[in-house]
Amino acid sequence: MKHVILGAGPAGVIAAETIRKHAPHDEIELIGDEPEAPYSRMAIPYLLIGKVGEEGTYLRHHGDHYAMLRIHQRRGRATALDTTKREVQLDDGSRVPYDRLLIATGSSPATPPIPGIAGPGVHACWTLADARAIMARAAPGARVLQMGAGFIGCIIMEALAARGVKLSVVEMGDRMVPRMMGPTAGGMIKDWCEKKGVAVHTGARVDAIERDATGVMTVKLSTGQQIAADLVISATGVKPNIGFLEHSGVRCLVGVLTDEHLQTNVPGVYAAGDCAEAFDKVSGQTIVSAIQPNAAEQARVAALNMVGRRAELKGVTQINVLDTLGLISASFGNWQGVPGGEHVELTDRAANRHLSLQFGGNKLVGCNAVGWTEHVGVMRGLVEGQVALSPEWKQRLLLDPTLLMEAYLANAQAQQDHAHVR
Repeated sequence: MKHVILGAGPAGVIAAETIRKHAPHDEIELIGDEPEAPYSRMAIPYLLIGKVGEEGTYLRHHGDHYAMLRIHQRRGRATALDTTKREVQLDDGSRVPYDRLLIATGSSPATPPIPGIAGPGVHACWTLADARAIMARAAPGARVLQMGAGFIGCIIMEALAARGVKLSVVEMGDRMVPRMMGPTAGGMIKDWCEKKGVAVHTGARVDAIERDATGVMTVKLSTGQQIAADLVISATGVKPNIGFLEHSGVRCLVGVLTDEHLQTNVPGVYAAGDCAEAFDKVSGQTIVSAIQPNAAEQARVAALNMVGRRAELKGVTQINVLDTLGLISASFGNWQGVPGGEHVELTDRAANRHLSLQFGGNKLVGCNAVGWTEHVGVMRGLVEGQVALSPEWKQRLLLDPTLLMEAYLANAQAQQDHAHVR
């Protein structure tokens, strides 16, 4: 049996290791399109800060790790998939046959069509090559403008601020982290960043990037403002790397559609990680949730099914916990609420604390939290565990949302006891 894995990120590496554990004699080929050893993109901010060197970003730190597991590594990028012949075509023209295929090609930065964005001094913060270019320009005092203040953007912003640059952030949304936080929470994060010395421009977009003879850039905003910059970072979101599947017959929507076994509509072809649109039992929908815990679990489940060990994905984690210049915020589940649901908010701006709970029927379906770190684990337990709240406890939470721990202990235990009785 030959397993081909497209993508050498966390999903690809974990899948390869899982296959080897359960199929010691099968052939495994791991194909990645970067020259470095497999690494974690989430470690790049630590590289920018200086907490780790490049080797600290590597997923596995022993140089012979893959050889010891007889995982054959190959450099290349998939350009086409022929599911009839069971072959992958690579960018060098070669064709790689497979018995089982895992699509773990991840995602790439979504670069907006802005005049001047393709010129020197503008970088995404996505690869080790990007990190090297950013470190060369982001010296203390350098004028840096970052486009995008989403989840990934805020992590990059944290690293840039630690380098001592003069930082401006431009976000098209009306608040920071708009896909993770509601208006109150996102506004509080903006206020916090501005107090820390970051110039934040929300409700604005970059219209053009111009350069003078010395290479200094002038960034023109839709608001009419012009900002001088030595470095521009593009952090405006990502998109799944699925273009090579266009004529393959593999069904895609936002990402590669999979079932609860991570198999696509084509038998023997699986997907995992940032490019996968996985079925979530909790919501009953297919979801692309590009965070590393999802990549790891999806890779494990896909690999087990690839070697004939039936496994199911229990759910797609929709959780983000963010440290923005020292302010901890969290988002869980359907934080924006559900039709017909109820909600409650508690805000203490002076203490930089905010809590928003969303209910659907007798369950907590989502929440936002800023500065409320003591409840993060309980929020996850209530939302992901789909804990049924008694009418009394739901009402108590609507009156006082800080009673999350007490509500969890009272209702989760009752739910477990009921399950055991059944």
